[in-house]
Amino acid sequence: MTAVERAVGRAAEAGPVLLGARHHGPGSARAVRAALEGTRPGIVLIEGPPEADALIPLAADEEMRPPVALLAHAVDEPGRSAFWPLAEFSPEWVALRWALEQGVPARFIDLPATHTLAWGRQEDEAAGEGESPLDAETADGEGEGDDGPGHDTAPGSADVRIDPLGVLAETAGYDDPERWWEDVVEHRGVGEGDALAPFTALEEAMGALRETYGSGGHDRDLVREAYMRLQVRAAQREFEDGVAVVCGAWHVPALRQRTTVAADKALLKGLPKVKTDMTWVPWTHRRLSRTSGYGAGIDSPGWYGHLFSAPDRPVERWMTKVAGLLREEDRIVSSAHVIEAVRLAETLAAMRGRPLPGLSETTDAVRAVMCEGSDVPLALVRDRLVVGDVLGEVPSTAPAVPLQRDLARLQRRLRLKPEALERELELDLRKETDSARSRLLHRLRLLGIAWGEPAASRGSTGTFRETWRLRWEPELSVRVAEAGVWGTTVLSAATAKAEADAVAAEGLADVTALAEQCLLAGLPDALPTVMRILADRAALDTDVGHLAQALPALVRSLRYGDVRGTDTEALGEVAAGLAERVFVGLPPACAGLDADAAEEIRRHVDAVHGAVALLGDTPAAGHGHLRARWQSVLRVLAGRDTVPGVIRGRAVRLLLDDGELTQDEAARLMGLVLSPGTPPADAAAWIEGFVGGGSGGGMLLVHDEGLLGLVDAWLTGVPAEAFTDVLPLLRRTFSAYEPGVRRTLGELVRRGPGAQGGAAAAGTGLPGFAAEPDPARADAVLPVLRLLLGMDEEDEEDIEKNLMGVAG
Repeated sequence: MTAVERAVGRAAEAGPVLLGARHHGPGSARAVRAALEGTRPGIVLIEGPPEADALIPLAADEEMRPPVALLAHAVDEPGRSAFWPLAEFSPEWVALRWALEQGVPARFIDLPATHTLAWGRQEDEAAGEGESPLDAETADGEGEGDDGPGHDTAPGSADVRIDPLGVLAETAGYDDPERWWEDVVEHRGVGEGDALAPFTALEEAMGALRETYGSGGHDRDLVREAYMRLQVRAAQREFEDGVAVVCGAWHVPALRQRTTVAADKALLKGLPKVKTDMTWVPWTHRRLSRTSGYGAGIDSPGWYGHLFSAPDRPVERWMTKVAGLLREEDRIVSSAHVIEAVRLAETLAAMRGRPLPGLSETTDAVRAVMCEGSDVPLALVRDRLVVGDVLGEVPSTAPAVPLQRDLARLQRRLRLKPEALERELELDLRKETDSARSRLLHRLRLLGIAWGEPAASRGSTGTFRETWRLRWEPELSVRVAEAGVWGTTVLSAATAKAEADAVAAEGLADVTALAEQCLLAGLPDALPTVMRILADRAALDTDVGHLAQALPALVRSLRYGDVRGTDTEALGEVAAGLAERVFVGLPPACAGLDADAAEEIRRHVDAVHGAVALLGDTPAAGHGHLRARWQSVLRVLAGRDTVPGVIRGRAVRLLLDDGELTQDEAARLMGLVLSPGTPPADAAAWIEGFVGGGSGGGMLLVHDEGLLGLVDAWLTGVPAEAFTDVLPLLRRTFSAYEPGVRRTLGELVRRGPGAQGGAAAAGTGLPGFAAEPDPARADAVLPVLRLLLGMDEEDEEDIEKNLMGVAG
C-alpha cells in the first residue's frame, strides 16, 4: 500500500478530508490541488455562499479569467453587498477548477448570503449608523481571512483581535508573518509522499490557537461553522466516495468538532433574511492587496501570482520580469544585472537562514543591483509587479442586472474596454463616436458610477475637446447594480436620476449644475423637468450671490448646443432672465460690505462678466442687449462711493478691458481714488481690484507707465503709520504676478516715470516702449506669419496693414 493510499484510508476513517488553507495563498493552492489528486473525493465542499452554486459551471467558461469575485447584493438595497474574491492562486478557485475538470460535484457551504447581508443591516440599524455598504463588514472570503490578520479575539476581550499567522510566526521566532508563511508553506513543497501532511500540521497549529483563544468572541463564526457542519454531514450521507472540504484553516478545528445536529440547528434558528442576487464580477490584484482597503490578507498578489504560475526557477523568472519593466521605463538594465541580482538574493537568503529567497530578499537585491540603491524605481516595481494591475474577466453569460447588460453593450459598441490601469482618453466631440463616448461617461457620473473623471486637456481647450481619466474599479459593479433601480438602460436610468435630483436639489446652484450635467450627458427628456424647477427656484431666490453663482453654469451649458447638437433655447431664456435679475440686484447688494463679503462679490462680478461675454450676441442675450446692460451696471459700480474699493477697482478694470474706458479715463479714476483724501486701506483695496486677482494687471502696469506712476506716487505718499496696514494687501496683490513681470516693474520703478509722467518715452532703452510703432520690427515677422498661415506673397500687404493696426 502506498503512502497516498494509507493517507486516504486514514482520512476515510476520520471523516471528511478537511483542507484548511489560506485565502489567496499559492502554497495552499498547490497543496489543495495535490490533496484532491491524491484523495479523489466524490464531492468538493468550498467555503462560500451557497447561492453561488448555480454559478460554479461558469468557472470553466473560456471567457472566465481570474481574479474574479462572487458578488452578492440585496435585491431591494443593491448597495448592501458582499464580495468573495478569487485569484488564480486561491485554494478555493483551484478546488473549483479541479472539480469541474474531473466532473466532480462542487458546492459552497458557508452561511448563505441572504443571512449575511440581513445580519449586517441589523447591526447597522442597531448602531444607528449610516455606514456605506462598501465599507460594511463583508463575507469572510473577502474582508477577513480566516487564517489571516484581524479575525479573532482573545477570550473576554471582544475588541482586541489577534492575528493567527502573527501568533504562529512569533512562536517560531519570526517578526514578520508573511516571511514565516513563505518559509513554512510557499518554499516547502506540497508534502513528501503524503499530500495531506501540510494540512495536518496546519490543523494542529490552529487547534492549539482555538483551544487558547476560542472563537474570539465572534458569535458569527460559531453560527457559520454550525451551518458548515450541517452541510458536511448532508454531503457525507449523499456521497460514499468521500468528502473534501476546502475552507479557511481557522475553521478546521471547529468542523472537526463533534456536535449534535440539534445543537447546530439551534444556533441557526431565527436568523434574519433578505432577498439576494448573486453573480460573478471582475476583480483586480490591487483589490486583493491590503493597501486597497479590502484587507484580503496578502500584501503582494502579483508576487504570489508569479510564485503560483512559475513552472520552475521562480527567482530567475521574477528578476527577468523586473528587468523588462525597468527597461520599458528607459532604465539601463542588462542580463548581467539580472544574474547579479539573482546571486545577491540567494546570498541574502542563505545569510538570513531561509530555504529560498523570498520577496524581501528579491526586493533588496533589485534595489541594490537594478535600482542603484534608489527607492524611486523600486516603488514602480512594487506597484506594477508586486501588487499589479491585473483585471479579471467574466463571461457574458454571467447573471447581471439589465443596466449592467446595457452598459456592457455600450462599452462594446463604443470600444471602451474596462481596464484596471488608469489611462487618459482624448475625445473630439465633432466625431460621432467620441461624442457618444462623452455622453456615456457623463451619464455614468450622474448615476454615481465614476468610471471616468474629467481632466484638463493638454491640447486645445475649446468646447469640442474633452479629456477623461478612465479606471475601472471592482466596486463599480456594485454601483451599477445600485443604479439599476433608476432604469434598465443607461439612458433611462440617467434621465430618471436627473429628474429625481432636480426635485431634491436644495439650492439654485445645484439645479443649474444639474442642467449642465443633463446637457453634457445628452438627456433631453430630463431637461423639461430640470428647467421647470430651475425657473421656479430662480424666481424665488432673492440672494444676488446665489443668482450670480448660478449664471455661469447656465451660460456654459448654452455653448454645448453648437458642439453637441442640443436644443438650448429654453436654457437661454432662463439665463437671460437670471442675468437681468443679477443686473438689478447687484448694485444695492454691494453696499455696506465688510472685506470678506466684498471679496466674494468681486468673484461673482468676475463670473458674471465672463458669462455675459460667453452669451455674446446670441438671441438669448438680446443680440447685445445684455452686454450693454452689464456695462452700465459696471459703470454704476465703478462710480458709487458706497461700493467697496475692491469691487469699484474691478469694475473699472473690466470696462477698460472691454474698451468702454480709455486709458486716460481709467487713469483719471485711479487718480481720484489715490488722492490724499482717500483712506489708505480703501485705496489699497481699489488697487487690488484693478490689478489683482489674476487679471493680468501686472502686464497692464508694465505697458502703461502712467498707471504705474500713479500707483508709485500714491504708495510713496502713504503715511508711515498706515503703511503697515496696507502692506499685506499690496503684497498679496503683487506677489501673484509672474517673476518676469515683477522684475520688469521693478526696473520701471527704479528708472522712474517717463518725461511726461505718462506713457513711456522713446529712447528709454527698454524694448517694447517706443512712442510710435516700428515698421522695421513689424516687417521682420511677415515671412514667419506667411509660412505659418500658408499665405501667398500678395497677401503680405493685408497682413502688414493688420499688424500696423495692432501696433497702433
